[in-house]
Amino acid sequence: MTTATLSKEEREGRLRELKARFERHMERHKGLAWADVQAALVRKRRALWSLREMEGTGGEPDVIGKDEESGEYVFCDCSAETPPGRRNICYDRKGQEKREKEGLHPAGNMLDMAAAMGIEPLTEEQYRELQRLGSFDTKTQSWLKTPVDIAKLGGAIFGDRRFGHVFVYHNTAPCFYRGRGFRGLLRV
Repeated sequence: MTTATLSKEEREGRLRELKARFERHMERHKGLAWADVQAALVRKRRALWSLREMEGTGGEPDVIGKDEESGEYVFCDCSAETPPGRRNICYDRKGQEKREKEGLHPAGNMLDMAAAMGIEPLTEEQYRELQRLGSFDTKTQSWLKTPVDIAKLGGAIFGDRRFGHVFVYHNTAPCFYRGRGFRGLLRV
């Protein structure tokens, strides 16, 4: 389904849902006004489609700030745990294909899923910023956008929160686990 096929009712419903979450969690976006966020969403309809995809996979997207340079509002998955509809995945397509050749069945891979949804995977820095807004991934893990030099060697990084601290670890890109998925970011 493309943005052109979102019905007026669906767009209005999505805006109501986002507004309610925005108002419930004002601590995530101090100093920002919903009317300004909504105006940006109305101008950039593709964003509503991506936000619907984030919501549909359990991400509970919410505004976490505003980029001062670009003026864009930043939405991020704010579900307590990594979104359930994006778990059990490898880091990239090469890793996924390797596992499939071994007879295993990951649910996909982070890079392709994020691209299909029109969102960006979180970097380590963005993940740590999100963790300042609350306690996320206390039982699950989230793949993070991996630096090129690590990815070239077949590695990937992921993060979680344990023992009151945020940890970033490494693994190989083909690895996949029921409790590991990814969080996304959308600029509007």
